[in-house]
Formats: sequence, C-alpha cells, structure tokens
Amino acid sequence: MIKRAVYTALAIEIVALVVFTVLWESLDFSVYMWGGQAVASDARLYTEQALAHWFTYSPFAALVFAPWSVLPLTLGRLLWQLLSVAAFAGGCAVVMRLAGRPVTRLSLAMAVAAGLLLEPVYHTLFQAQINLLLFGMILLDVWLVSRGRFGGVWIGVAAAIKLTPAIFIVFLLVAGRTRAAATAVVTFVSCGLLGLLVAPEASRMYWLSLFFDTSRVGAPYISNQSPYGMLRRLFTNDPAIDAWYPVIPAVIGLAGLVIAARLARRGDWLAAVAATGVTGLLVSPISWAHHWVWVVPALAVLLRGGRAARIAAAVAYAVFVLAPMWWTPRFGGPGEYGWHGWVTAVANCFLLCGLGFLAYAGRLAALPAVAEPAVEVAGTERERAIAI
Repeated sequence: MIKRAVYTALAIEIVALVVFTVLWESLDFSVYMWGGQAVASDARLYTEQALAHWFTYSPFAALVFAPWSVLPLTLGRLLWQLLSVAAFAGGCAVVMRLAGRPVTRLSLAMAVAAGLLLEPVYHTLFQAQINLLLFGMILLDVWLVSRGRFGGVWIGVAAAIKLTPAIFIVFLLVAGRTRAAATAVVTFVSCGLLGLLVAPEASRMYWLSLFFDTSRVGAPYISNQSPYGMLRRLFTNDPAIDAWYPVIPAVIGLAGLVIAARLARRGDWLAAVAATGVTGLLVSPISWAHHWVWVVPALAVLLRGGRAARIAAAVAYAVFVLAPMWWTPRFGGPGEYGWHGWVTAVANCFLLCGLGFLAYAGRLAALPAVAEPAVEVAGTERERAIAI
C-alpha cells in the first residue's frame, strides 16, 4: 500500500510538472535562453534587458545556456525541467548515502516525492531555475571526494556558472582535500577564460563590477532570505547598511566553514555539506527562496538526531513547504519595512531556520570526536563495494 501511494504521488507530481512546463513560460528560463543568444554579441549580454530583467550570471553560464537557446522554447524548457528533477533525484541519493541509508527505488522515490513539495524545489521548477542542477553537481563531487576519489571538477563548473557554489571550493580546502580544491579552482578559472575568449567585453564588465552589484536584483524583496535582505527590510532599505554589513557575512562565513571543516575531518560529510550549503546562503547578499535547496541535506541531518532534532525537522519541513513569508507584506508598503514583531520573524523564516541549523551543526562539531568509519578510507575493496 505504501509503495503504491509513494509511486502514485511521484507520478502525479511529474505529470503535473510536465503539464505546467508546457503551458507556462517560466521567466528565468526565458532569460537564460536570451543570455545564450546574447553572449554572441558580447557586451549586449549586460547592457540590454530580457523581459525587463537583467542577465545576472557569468559569460560562461551564458555559453552553457547557448545550446539550449537553439531549441524550440517549450521543448528546451521541458528537457531542462526533466533534467533538473533527475539531478535532484541524484542529489537525494547522495544525501541518503552520506546519511548511511540504503538507496532503494522506493526510498529514493519517497525522498524525491517529499522533496518536490518543498518551496525551494517547486519554486525552482516554477521558474525553471538552475538550482537543482547545481545541487546535483555539487553533491556528486562531495560524494566522490568523501570517498577519496578524484573530484572538484563539478564544483568548479558550478561556481563558474553561479558564483555562490564557490564556497564549496573553500570548504574542500579547509576540509583538507587540497587536490580536489585545486582541481575546482583550475576548472573555475578555465571556464572563466573560456567566457573571456568568447565574450571579452562582457567578461570585463562582469568580473570588474557586475558580479557584486546587488542593485540589479532588488535585494529588499521578501524572497531574499539572506541577512542582507532582512536588514534592508528592517532599516527601510537604508543604503548606509553597505558600509558596515560586510562584517556580518565575514563572521558567519568563518564560523560556518570552521564547523563544516571539523565535521568533514571527523567523517561526517552529510552535516559538513549541509553546513556549507547553509553558510553559503547566509553569506550571499542575495539568497532567493528558490536558492534554499540545501534544506534537503539539513533535514537529513536533523532526522538522524534524537527526538528533539526530529521534531525540529518536522517543523522545518512544514516551514519550507508552506513558505509563510509569502503571506506577509511584500510589495514595498509600510507593512514590509521596519520591525513588526512576529510578522517580521515569519517574513524571515527561511533565514531564521538557516541560522538555527548552523547553530545545531556547530553543536555537532563541538561533540567529542569519534573514530572515522572504515568506509571513508579510499582504495580498499570494502570501500569500493560500499560505494557501488
């Protein structure tokens, strides 16, 4: 009965996604396709808008989108969405393996079906965003590196497409995986040079100014669940915030990476990757609701804990399914800016959950170290068998 219910639920979700994809022209995907076409015109990539929106990714990302842009829009969007779900399923499989859980067809279908109900996941699919593809790429690399295998390429590519995954390069370095970190850096630089070769003026504009320009994306919007977005709303979008704000991501970034490194060095790669992903969201000035796909490994970390942690996981799952910040004022009126008690807490619910999880991960990292499982040692027959 459970098996049939899980497969039926997943099938309904996939069919609904296909129908939605055919009927709805997702904004972000249309901007991606425009970028794939505009990159051939070099500077046009950043001097003109598509559908009243700026292209905010790197020139290399535009090159990645270029092959998709030659397809009919609906066909390209459908293939993109199905690939995104496949990448998400692959990421869920890695999370389960890192959690020490067997990956069966039923368990994976259950994880994917439950995951598709999370707002960051279905919002990503609503916009036909790239988050699930990056999620799968990064977790694949983390799995390889955690098993002592050659890795770093996919993290480097992900960072070259969208800068926020670059925090995983730093994570690899502080976790003691210097070869993988070096591989990721070389890959990242190579991708950037490819973008420079094809679009030199666009590359100059992007790397010298645009990549840290938040004015093009509307930082105070309620979907921005970062500390920067919260402060912009609390202080009525006061530009003076920019003078002192950099201290906050520096402190959070340092703390988060120290926690993640300690967890990884102790063999807890699941908690380490979750802590790194959440830290990246808290450090970035722009962390849209659909960027918060790293709630998936964070939930897995909580679920393996004690009763209190599992209750926290259930509450967090409900928060990330319901996404109550969308129920609060969000159209620039007086109800959105300033402090409004519990409404302000609800309006920043993803952010508060992220801070709470990072504190929990810090508690895990502070626990007495235990012997690293034999499965983490690369090169043995036992390791190869388990990894397969």
